[in-house]
Amino acid sequence: MHAERIRSLVALSCACAVGGAWAAEAETILEQVTVTGTREKERLVETPASVGAVKAEALAADKPAHPAQVMNQIPGAAVAVTNGEGHTTAIRQPFTTSPVYLFLEDGIPSRSPGFFNHNALYEINIPQSGGIEVNRGPSSALYGSEAIGGVVNVLTRVPPRKTELGGSVEMGENGWRRALLSGGSGYENGGFRADLNFTQTDGWRDDTAYDRKSGTLRWDQFIGDSTSIKTVLGFSEIDQDTGANSPLVREDYKHDPTRNYLPIAFRKVSALRLSSSFEHETADSLLSITPYVRDNSMDLLASFALRFDPSLAETRNQSYGLMAKWRQDFVPMRARLIAGIDLDVSPGSRRENRVNATTRGSGASQEFIAYTLGPRIYDYDVEYRGISPYLHGEISPTDRLRLTAGLRYDDMRYTFRNDFAAGVVQVGGSFYGQAADTTVSFRRATPKLGATYALSQDTHLFASYNQGFRAPSESQLFRPSRATSRESALALAQSALELDAIRADQIELGVRGVVAGVSYDLVAYDLTKHDDIVSQRDPETTQTITTNAGKTRHRGIELGLGAPLHRAVRIDVSMSYAWHEFESWKTERDDFGGNEQASAPRFMSNTRLTWTPTAAIRTQLEWSRIGSYWLDDANTVKYGGHNLFNLRGNYALNPTWSLFGSIQNLTDKRYAESAQLSTRSTPVYSPGLPRTVIAGVEAKW
Repeated sequence: MHAERIRSLVALSCACAVGGAWAAEAETILEQVTVTGTREKERLVETPASVGAVKAEALAADKPAHPAQVMNQIPGAAVAVTNGEGHTTAIRQPFTTSPVYLFLEDGIPSRSPGFFNHNALYEINIPQSGGIEVNRGPSSALYGSEAIGGVVNVLTRVPPRKTELGGSVEMGENGWRRALLSGGSGYENGGFRADLNFTQTDGWRDDTAYDRKSGTLRWDQFIGDSTSIKTVLGFSEIDQDTGANSPLVREDYKHDPTRNYLPIAFRKVSALRLSSSFEHETADSLLSITPYVRDNSMDLLASFALRFDPSLAETRNQSYGLMAKWRQDFVPMRARLIAGIDLDVSPGSRRENRVNATTRGSGASQEFIAYTLGPRIYDYDVEYRGISPYLHGEISPTDRLRLTAGLRYDDMRYTFRNDFAAGVVQVGGSFYGQAADTTVSFRRATPKLGATYALSQDTHLFASYNQGFRAPSESQLFRPSRATSRESALALAQSALELDAIRADQIELGVRGVVAGVSYDLVAYDLTKHDDIVSQRDPETTQTITTNAGKTRHRGIELGLGAPLHRAVRIDVSMSYAWHEFESWKTERDDFGGNEQASAPRFMSNTRLTWTPTAAIRTQLEWSRIGSYWLDDANTVKYGGHNLFNLRGNYALNPTWSLFGSIQNLTDKRYAESAQLSTRSTPVYSPGLPRTVIAGVEAKW
């Protein structure tokens, strides 16, 4: 009984996320279960939040080479490729590398809030996961700092009931090769599973090779019918040349897209996560205690900084944490109360040296072809500590109405120890401000309110108000940007220490249901960010400072549809239309108030037509649309957007052997994964993957 309950946590479906595809019958939105919206297994129709999901069956069938290939199937969510499996994300925000998202694995943050990495999804074994849930919008009342744009929760696969072994081998263009191996076994009181991912590619652009070794090990143990222990070990070792997102001037983008201006850039990542969750559940209560440890390290010669602040950074951080909660259900009005606390202690360090680059050419097409290591510019240790109690309550005054409320209090502290003396480190004409040993603290209470109402058996409404916040990360506080004078460097270092948390408020309304066999999920939201971080020039001292002075507004409509067109044909559509605007944004260069934000397409959509004529055959045609967006905050130059078509297929030869394949960018469209203005106001474009074929064979025993 207990094993069945645990397995049901990952029995997720989303009409707007995946088609019936490999499953015998597509589930409707009324049958969905979510765990991300409340940290508890909950019917989606009684969850006052926008939660989309990608099922384990879709991940197993599609075998995505990049998170974008499945994340973009969720309304209001989009992921763009940077390099390898690196990414930028747009969930109710422009495409950004800013710390406004929270990435989880089985509900546990994959990184400490103090050490954000916008590429965090590549540290998780996505293609062998048990599903993905995306909670769009602020979720700080449950998850704390970072959860402004949304929360992405990657679920691990449950152990099998009986012994099984399987694997796949695939090859493709540009030296793509990958092996996915899996095995496990069940027994009377539990089971275990091991998943391993070995990926290599030469990259389709010059000097953009990528190598990945990752895995997920899970062991479930049941003690009687009321107690379980789930232990998960996840790890990734990644070595990649990161010039794959090297932006090109228009002429090279059109006629020589494999060219790479930044071949010296690289990233080496090591990530390990270990957690063990103890749960004791009775008919009306649950006690959950989850200790965890994390170890993250990265050596980065950042491609994006080569033109203005070239450096080689070695960052390290470990984490020791505990997530504990108690839940009590009450018979009157189906009341539920959840009380919990999250603890996180994460010591880390940064050792960073200036890079002396050898270049060729000039302007936006300047190439960086070699480098030598220069003097050290940052050398410090910093420890993040977070203590965060929270409460969540639910009640049903009537059979149709369900009310929820929550409140979380975050007490966060950074303890900083600098191996340099306070002041400035000068390297040639570059100056780097250094803070003295110090402690920086942030405290924030974030509430949420929500309601769901069943208009009928097939139609459900929801409304919610959520607050979110994001405390500055380690690099924002203690690693100010390069300055051109001693005075500017000191001002930057001081203003960084004075940064406050970014705040967000969101109101959303939604309706979910089924009409004539068509599942739908329609949401409208209005999200405002306050105290966003802006670089401004002080009118008295003329020095550039970083301060909380920005305000942006994000409004949109998100729609997911899913319907069978025929016994063997299904269509699934996700789309969003959004406005991302500056309400107040005055920098040292200009006042952008009233403008749209850069890298913020208004329209995004994903449409999938799935054909399953027999249980052995599955074919899917996908159309992905990214609308036009501004390349700059001044709204002077636009990228026109693009349409992409992808084709996937699976053919089961017999119960043991099957074939699969995909063609990305079926029409060989020239498009940009990202576009912006260079420092000389020249439009530059990072070309996306050309038509690429991948094929493989899979075996299961």
